[in-house]
This record gives sequence, C-alpha cells and structure tokens, in this order.
Amino acid sequence: MPTTDMPLLEFVLGNFKNFNARATRDALIAYWRHVEGGGKMFWAVAGAMSSAQLGISLAPAIRAGLIHGFSVTGANLEESLFRLVAHDGYRDFPDYRYFTKEDDTRILEARMRRVTDTSIPEDEAFRAVERFLVPTWKAATEAGTRRFWHEYFYELIQAIGPELHQGDPEACWLLAAARAGLPIVVPGHEDSTFGNIFASHVKTGECSASIVKSGIEYMAAFYDQYRELSAGPGVGFFQVGGGIAGDFPICVVPSIKYDLGEPVKPWAYFCQISDSTTSYGSYSGATPNEKITWDKLTKDTPMFVVESDATIVVPLLLGALLECRRNPARADALIAGLSPERKA
Repeated sequence: MPTTDMPLLEFVLGNFKNFNARATRDALIAYWRHVEGGGKMFWAVAGAMSSAQLGISLAPAIRAGLIHGFSVTGANLEESLFRLVAHDGYRDFPDYRYFTKEDDTRILEARMRRVTDTSIPEDEAFRAVERFLVPTWKAATEAGTRRFWHEYFYELIQAIGPELHQGDPEACWLLAAARAGLPIVVPGHEDSTFGNIFASHVKTGECSASIVKSGIEYMAAFYDQYRELSAGPGVGFFQVGGGIAGDFPICVVPSIKYDLGEPVKPWAYFCQISDSTTSYGSYSGATPNEKITWDKLTKDTPMFVVESDATIVVPLLLGALLECRRNPARADALIAGLSPERKA
C-alpha cells in the first residue's frame, strides 16, 4: 500500500505489472522522463471526453506545464465550454444500456442530447452559448476579419464572467488552455453542433464562411507551431481515441519533411489510449508501427498503446504525473526503485 505523499505513482509502480496496466505504467514513466528533461507534450483528444468531464484531469495538468498543445474535435472544444456554463442542467443516465427507443424519445422531448450515460441540455448549453457566439460571428463578418475556430471560443470563454459559471472553472480545460495561450488545432470543426449552427447563419447570409480560417490554414500555421514545440528535447504525441483529431496533427512531421522539403524533428514520444480493436484500414485501431511507414514516428520513438477507457486511464496517469511535478526528486527515487526483476 502507498506510504508516501505520492499514492497514485506508488500504486501504479507497485501494481501495474502486465497487459494494459504495464503499458500504462511504462507510458507514464516515459512521459515523466520526457517532460522532466524539458520536452513538451501535445495531446490529441477525440470522442466525447469533454462531456465525460476529462477537464477535471486536463486543466490542472495544463496549469502544471504537463500539456503544451492540443488537437481536438469541434465537439470537445464546445463541450468544455458547455460544462462550464450549463453544468447544472446535465442529466446522467447510468442505466442507458437498458434504454428502449421510447426512453430515448422522452430524453429528446425533454430537450436533452444524450452522450452515452450523460446528456447535454439544449437550452442551457447550445442556445445559451449561441446568443454570445453568433454576435461575434456577425461582427467579424461586418469587419471582414478572419480567425481560427478555436480563437472564437478562446475569446468567449475568457469573457464570460464568474456569475455565468455553473461548473468549476478550475476543471475547465478550455479555460486553462486559453489562459495559457496553448496552440490548438481543430480539424473538421464543421462536424460539431456549432459548426452546424455557423453553417445555418452562412446559409441565411447573416455570416460569411470566410471569417473562419480553414483546416488547410490550421496545418499551415501548425508547421511553425510544431517547430517551436519540438525545439530542444522535442515534443511527444499523446492520443486519446482516433480519427481526425489524431491523424491531422501527427501528419505535420512528414508534411514538413516531404511537402516543404525542410528538416524536421520526429515526434519524441507516442502513446495512444483507445478502446478501438485493431482492424483492417482503421486509423483508430492502427498500431504505432504502421506510423513508421508514413514517417510520422521512427523505430527509436518510445511507443505505447493502452487498450482501455480513457476516462479511467487519463485521470490516473495525469494524477500520478502531477505528483511527480510536485516532488520530482521523490518521483525519480520511486521510479529508480523498479529493479529489472520488479519491472518484469
């Protein structure tokens, strides 16, 4: 049992011996070694992690300098904001596995949008945020200004006063990232609720589509951001889920190398947490070795795959890393105590 002020790290080191537990432990140690040595870590977050309140773990990790940039889906971006301003309106459905179509119809009629075992309130979230965001789009249309998708949300989440906070602002990863000015790419942002809302205002002529910079412009800007992030010991890639949130940013390395024809550092670390089964043609289920053939990773890149639920693994991993950050000497001593025999 843990005997120090580092209970999570001790627990992982002492109990996570094999299978996905072993992969989690080894990924944690390599993550710590990388950031302790001055390296940076870039996170790609897919799925519905903001609705699942992963911000409780992500926000303090951002403030502690353990996360240095993001690629997120448009849904994760907006849902972090929703959790801040509409938290009290969410409803949980722990028995969702046993729902009938009629049960889900009643949820619809209650103006809730179910995401697995929780739900986003239509009026308190979508419509409440809409009244702030749409005027910003219209003002940009009139002024002829253009910004990246996340910049509208960075501005809004910092402008909303505490009186509108229902969720804990210390548990809002988007607010922490905005305050830290972290680089963010939001590939495929059109595939989100506010992407649809924006499209409707473009269709009616109230807003110009050009006020939002494109995904191609995201990549063009990310070239420079990657160079900055990879300076020194390099930048690692920590991926939650799969799909475009992961595939878009990891491609920056081969794109700089082959498309720009310029030298570039490879990713310095790779870890993916996914419950996707390895399958034919699936990016989400592709093994890291496949990425070597695309020149995204190299044979020397520390690589880890944890086939598990990110809502379980990420809080444990980041909690242990925060312990390491608070007491690095003690963390190093505990990790060094893993003899070759105990590592097996």
